[in-house]
Parts: sequence; structure tokens; C-alpha cells
Amino acid sequence: ALIIDEQYRAIVVTKDVLQDQVPTIVGVYTNSSLEAARIAAYAQREGADALLVFPPDFMTLGGYLRPEMIVEHLKRITDASNLPIILFQYPLASNLAYPLPTLLELCRRFPSIVAIKDQCGDGNLHERQIRELKALDRPVNTLTTHSAWLLGSLALGCDGLLSGAGSVIASLQVALYRAVQANDLKTAKAINDRIYPTVRAFYDAPLLDMHNRMKEALVLLGRLDEAHVRPPLMKPGPAEIEKIRGLLAAAGLSAETLYRKVA
Repeated sequence: ALIIDEQYRAIVVTKDVLQDQVPTIVGVYTNSSLEAARIAAYAQREGADALLVFPPDFMTLGGYLRPEMIVEHLKRITDASNLPIILFQYPLASNLAYPLPTLLELCRRFPSIVAIKDQCGDGNLHERQIRELKALDRPVNTLTTHSAWLLGSLALGCDGLLSGAGSVIASLQVALYRAVQANDLKTAKAINDRIYPTVRAFYDAPLLDMHNRMKEALVLLGRLDEAHVRPPLMKPGPAEIEKIRGLLAAAGLSAETLYRKVA
């Protein structure tokens, strides 16, 4: 819900605060390919390390039938910046997802695409994408954002995860990833049992409230003083905030345990 000027400001503030402590990945989210190119160029000038490229929203109206549109969008971005790109693969139901042949062709055509943020929402397609992206002459990583079923998704062979809930439960997500990589199913299941209440806290319907709920969780955990949202998003009501409080407790999360080493 940020306006374009605020998107630019967010890049500056992030780099000012974090410097080089962690890599900065800038989202490129706009319906204008011209503006997308400007964001990419600005991000590179400000010292960003990579881009997360979203498809233009109006592609819901059949953009998957016109793959040349996303080719042009990415060409504008890559002409303006040589930063590595993570390409967002949306859920099939959104009509913003790239058909698998299109996705593979984009990865072949644009060498700067190094990873896919995958939220296709279909387990069969998810596994096929992982395998076929790895089989490319220049393999492309899959970062899962199937935040409601991370254990199953990671077990299919993802190379990492990129989840909004990481703003609250990064330590649990890292521990889950490491357990899966170590083939330690017992530990992975135990961590997943702790993550599950947060899935209910953040990702119940309507899904559009997920980040609003995460902000409230950060207030409850003492990481934010207040939670604010931009219109047309709406602040969760008192009953939902209490639900979030109870589910955080069920996950064993408090201000004292939030960053405790998990595994």
C-alpha cells in the first residue's frame, strides 16, 4: 500500500539502518514497466544486493496468454540494472502465475534471474518447477513462500525460503530449514508443530490481513510500539488481536523467547 515515493524512501532507510549487515533485496512492484526500470536503477545506486520482481497486476486479465508482456517488463528492468533477480511466482488462482514453459524460458533468456519466490499453491507443480529449474543449464534456485506448509514444501527440495512470517518467526524458519537440510525429520516435525499456531494466527482467511496480523504480533512481542496499516487495509479488531495473542502463546513465543536459539 506504499505510494511510489515511499517505496524509494524505504530503500534509503533500509540501507541507512542495515548498511552491509545483511543483504538488501528491493521489491519491484508497479504496473508500469518504465517505473519498474527506475526502481531497479535506483536500488542499484543505493547499494541494494538484489531485486524481487513482481508481475504487473493487470496481467490477471490474461497476461499468461501474452508472455511477451513479462519479457518486455523484465527487459526494461535488466536494461536498467544488473542486480540479481528473484522472480515472484504467484498462486495459480491469482491469474498472475507464469505457465511453466514461460517460467523456464524467462530463466533462460534473463541470466540475472537467480531464484524464484514460489507461491504457486499446487504441490505437484511446485515439485515439478523445483526439479526443472534445477535441471536448466544455468540452475535457478527455488525459495518457497508457501508459509502455510513450509515443512512439506522444503522437503520437496527447495533451496531456501522467503516468507513474510519471517518478520516474526525468522528463528523458527531458519531452524526448520536447517533440520530439513540435515534430513532430521524428528526435529523438523517438532519445529513445525511450533510454527503451526503462527500459521493460524497470520494466514487464516481473509489472507489479505496476513501482514496486518504480523504487525500486531510484533507489538504483542514487544518488537513494535504500535501497529499501523495503510488504506484500504484495516487494523485487526480486538477479538482477532486476542486470537493472535493466544496462538503466539501456543507457539511458545514471547518477548523473552522470540530470538532464542531453537535448534
